[in-house]
Amino acid sequence: MDELVKCLKCGSDACYKQEVNENITNYMCYGCGFISNSLMKEGEEYWEQQLQSLPELYKDLIYEDKNHQYWIPNTVNQPELGMVFVNGANINNWSWAAVKAIEVTDKEKLKYPIPGKSGEYYKHRMDMENMKPFNKERGYMDALSYIGVLPE
Repeated sequence: MDELVKCLKCGSDACYKQEVNENITNYMCYGCGFISNSLMKEGEEYWEQQLQSLPELYKDLIYEDKNHQYWIPNTVNQPELGMVFVNGANINNWSWAAVKAIEVTDKEKLKYPIPGKSGEYYKHRMDMENMKPFNKERGYMDALSYIGVLPE
């Protein structure tokens, strides 16, 4: 059952809870931008795999809630709209960042091949030169609005 619940990280009432099955429940908080699920706990193989692939800043921002479940910043990548992610030097100097997707021109398309699809190219790319920072406390929803995932 899907429902909105109070976030165990930030206290927001904009935390989307989704029961995948009887053993797995996902959490996505639109208030703080952090995600979790019932497998993100010490000793879970899924959690250990996540730790191996996370960037260092994401690891530094891990939050453990009262149920000993871990929360990490979410990354949103919508190829035709843009991307929202955590950006910064360290735990004391970070913010949410957003970049809009822009169309790939015919002239530059050879730089953007689709892996495993011979002769096919991405139609959009992320405009990293125009990355926009957003407040780390409540800027996640503003960043999603900026790229068009949420209404402004």
